[in-house]
Amino acid sequence: MNVCKRNTAILFLLTAGAAWSQVPPPPQPVPNGPAPVLQEPTGITVSGSIPTGTVSATPLSLSLRDAIQRGLRYNLGILTSRDIADTVKAERRRTLSTLLPSLSAGATQTSQQLDLVAFGLNVPGFPAIVGPYGYQNVRAYFQQTVYDRVSLKNLKSADESRKAAELTAEDARNLVVQAVSNAYLAVISDAARVDAIQAELATAQALYDRAADERRAGTVAGIDVLRADVERQTEQQRLVAQKNQVEKDKLTLARVIGLPTAQQFSMSDKLPFAPIAASLDDLLKQAYDRRADFRAAQANVRAAEYAIEAARAEHYWPSVVVQADYGDIGSTLADSHGTYDVLAGVHVPIYAGGRAATDIAQAETVLHTKKNALDDLRGRIDYEVRNALLDLQSAAEQVAVATTNLNLATQTLTQARDRFAAGVVENIEVVQAQQLLAAANENYIGSLNAHNQAKIALATALGTAEESVPTYLNLK
Repeated sequence: MNVCKRNTAILFLLTAGAAWSQVPPPPQPVPNGPAPVLQEPTGITVSGSIPTGTVSATPLSLSLRDAIQRGLRYNLGILTSRDIADTVKAERRRTLSTLLPSLSAGATQTSQQLDLVAFGLNVPGFPAIVGPYGYQNVRAYFQQTVYDRVSLKNLKSADESRKAAELTAEDARNLVVQAVSNAYLAVISDAARVDAIQAELATAQALYDRAADERRAGTVAGIDVLRADVERQTEQQRLVAQKNQVEKDKLTLARVIGLPTAQQFSMSDKLPFAPIAASLDDLLKQAYDRRADFRAAQANVRAAEYAIEAARAEHYWPSVVVQADYGDIGSTLADSHGTYDVLAGVHVPIYAGGRAATDIAQAETVLHTKKNALDDLRGRIDYEVRNALLDLQSAAEQVAVATTNLNLATQTLTQARDRFAAGVVENIEVVQAQQLLAAANENYIGSLNAHNQAKIALATALGTAEESVPTYLNLK
């Protein structure tokens, strides 16, 4: 009788062990590692866009504010920077998942037959083969990381990387406003040149007509007519080239702001001269406080510092994990019993083949690179603000001189035409005066354009282009 009981106990242990061998094992702790090295957002371009909308038969009247708003919605740089920020956020959620509880469930249906002799149980009177028999197992698994310093530091690093990506996306808005404003300004400046050349062409045509009339009257030589004709056709050639340039400028602007293909539009803002006063010290302080790329670089440095702490924690910081499972197991679900298992474990790193030292060295290299980039950006911000301010002051003085010169050139042309009409001089003096006026017009338009470009550059250097450009350019 005792032998029978003993054999029955052995059979029970063997079949139970075989049954548990078919139960899915509980999840294992996620192995720790260094924080993911998130790359700086690259490949962002502000010269492209996603054309959006339908073409209207009526030309649009486009203001600079409207152009900026379209650029901030449809420019490729904005869309790309958002995608990069979303990718970094996803990486942060992945890092967070190592610290959150995990829950899973599974069910198995098993049919089994055992050879006891293979297990070393060759007992006289005991069957060599057990089974076939079957059982069912339904089980839920739970795992929670109670403490893991490596994962916690990696999460903080990922948080800083997420902030950096969001700030980089904000800086992309700053760059898009600059690109849109410069493109809009290029159209206005070149359109002003068209107006100036048309006025100069009208003057050249009037001079040619007068010279032709006087030649027929025999009061001037034929060379005067030829000279006037050359000047007239030169202005016509300049006008054709300048109109072509305006159309190309419009294409560039349309590409930047995402206007639908073939949409015609005109500019409603003229951007006249409007001087501004600024203090260098105040501007530099504002730039360091407001520049999104500077704050992003600072966040990248903090992310790299947390990554080093995570890598160092791989050497000696233990991790604590709790695992549990609960389920029913039996020959059928109607004839089953609940079983559970709870495990709390501590994992202490001792040696991992030098991986921790490698991770530390890699993290320190990344930190060194990020600090160098931050120091370089700090110097670049100072340079950009000072450079824009110098250009702004110089362009303002050039506008003043160009305005005076334009008035003088206009008076010179008037007097030269009067002298030619009176027969005092040949028309060569008038042609020279026309050329002086053309140069004065170009200098005035160029200096005004340089002044407005310097305003845009200053607003961008301060990191406030979206709000400052309309103010600096005195938009209504």
